[in-house]
Amino acid sequence: MVRWLATLSRYDQQWFCWCSQRSQGFQQQGWIRLLSRTGDGYCYALIAVVLSSSHTESANALALTLAAGFSLEVPLFILIKRWLKRPRPYQTLSITAVIRAHDQFSFPSGHTTAAFLFAGIASSFYPAWTPLWMTWATGIGLSRILLGVHYPGDILAGALLGSTLAFMALQLVG
Repeated sequence: MVRWLATLSRYDQQWFCWCSQRSQGFQQQGWIRLLSRTGDGYCYALIAVVLSSSHTESANALALTLAAGFSLEVPLFILIKRWLKRPRPYQTLSITAVIRAHDQFSFPSGHTTAAFLFAGIASSFYPAWTPLWMTWATGIGLSRILLGVHYPGDILAGALLGSTLAFMALQLVG
């Protein structure tokens, strides 16, 4: 693990433990898991199909921009995770996660990256709904901490990466 990530890990572990101690009542609630699952990927596709069903020019541009964004996001976040190999909280701390993640590495959060990528692009096409998109993306990120599979730094990195990729996709397609 690179040096800056080791320093981040120390702070993240402290913040994670602080959050975990104060949120135990939330961790077992089903809606937290449901919120997290909306970040699994199928939900983005479903929303994109519904939004694109209007068959307008902007709906086609939305679909194209989302495709461009996710074609950048998936390989990039996988590459970063495999390069940094940061273990998940339940692998390094004596905690029991509410769920098990799909992969073994933590940094950055793929759910949060995808959520902020989607929210950034959707906000560009449906600006009146920006508060909804951003609240949803933030909720997905926070749910990953509450469920014990990510540190706060993973979420911040995912939000930054997803937002940056949304901007790039909008520039590419726009």
